[in-house]
Amino acid sequence: MDIKDATRKAALELYEKAGLKDGQVVMVGCSTSEVAGHHIGTHSKAEIGAEIFNELNIVFSERNVGLAAQCCEHLNRAVIVERKYAAGFNIVNAVPVPEAGGAFAAAAFKGFNDPVALEAYQADAGIDIGGTLIGMHLKPVAVPLRLDVRLIGEAIVIAARTRPPLIGGSRTIYDGNLL
Repeated sequence: MDIKDATRKAALELYEKAGLKDGQVVMVGCSTSEVAGHHIGTHSKAEIGAEIFNELNIVFSERNVGLAAQCCEHLNRAVIVERKYAAGFNIVNAVPVPEAGGAFAAAAFKGFNDPVALEAYQADAGIDIGGTLIGMHLKPVAVPLRLDVRLIGEAIVIAARTRPPLIGGSRTIYDGNLL
């Protein structure tokens, strides 16, 4: 399966399995180096970042789900989102490029209509392409999802959804729709 097809399939499967709703946001971390078969952070590829971003942006925007792009460690894993998803989060001044921020985040910054960089975020679900460690930008209780798509290019794909924390004890009754 090529990169475009694998990306689309993974995004659609995450959308379904996570039960995403209008206005929710998906965090994506992507090492284009890993997609290309190299060690993370060593061979950033702008064309791969753009291809993956474009496919994810189409899938999620068609479903009214926001897309957030995690930058690499050189920008302290800042997050690129459309401004409309930034309410309540700290905007920082950084423009990602392939060498500092990563090719995927750089593609998001170029591809969004009104991009902003945020210091941190709490998304409703996520896709980690190539071991970029997106957990810091997911809501507090992340639930792993096993997708049929295990690789995009040569990069391992891991996905998660989030749920509200369960509080109480053995007598507590939980809303099954939120699990």
